[in-house]
Amino acid sequence: MTKSILLVGVGGQGTILASKLLTIGLGQEGYDVKMSEIHGMSQRGGSVSTQIRFGEQVNAPVIGLGEAELIVAFEEEETYRWMKYLKPGGKVVMNKFRIPSSPMLTGDEVYPEGLIDEISAKVETTVIPASEEAAKLGSPQSMNIVLLGALVKAMGLTDIDWEKIMKENTKPAFLEKNLQAFRVGMDYLA
Repeated sequence: MTKSILLVGVGGQGTILASKLLTIGLGQEGYDVKMSEIHGMSQRGGSVSTQIRFGEQVNAPVIGLGEAELIVAFEEEETYRWMKYLKPGGKVVMNKFRIPSSPMLTGDEVYPEGLIDEISAKVETTVIPASEEAAKLGSPQSMNIVLLGALVKAMGLTDIDWEKIMKENTKPAFLEKNLQAFRVGMDYLA
């Protein structure tokens, strides 16, 4: 059976790195894994999404509407934008974090209120202040790894040697903070 995970965020949040680490881990576990990424103006704070499908045999990386078991969202409004891809009974893990768009920064639009409550009322949702937790560790950029830890726990993928994967695929200077961030994320779903 093929499983589908959608990671969504804003350019610069580390969505692609978290996706690549997940893909490496799934591949090492023996799954056939396909990943597709969309960078939509990511250098300017635009939407970034990564679709990961894994199982015994995966023919295509693209997740259709209503097919994702799990959406991992790095930013609140991005969660809302991608909800149509979640399958009935699917789950959401989201960062309690807002990045205002350019029209919001200029005052032409207002950040929508109540998104977390609206999403939580519809589907099983775990809200993690991943950005705050990463900042507490002294490594704000490891917010993506906090969310990766939560994703791993939510999907029951804890038997994979994530420490080894991070050691081999992240910068040595960030390794210890990344490992701490990963454990924080896993602990949120204890």
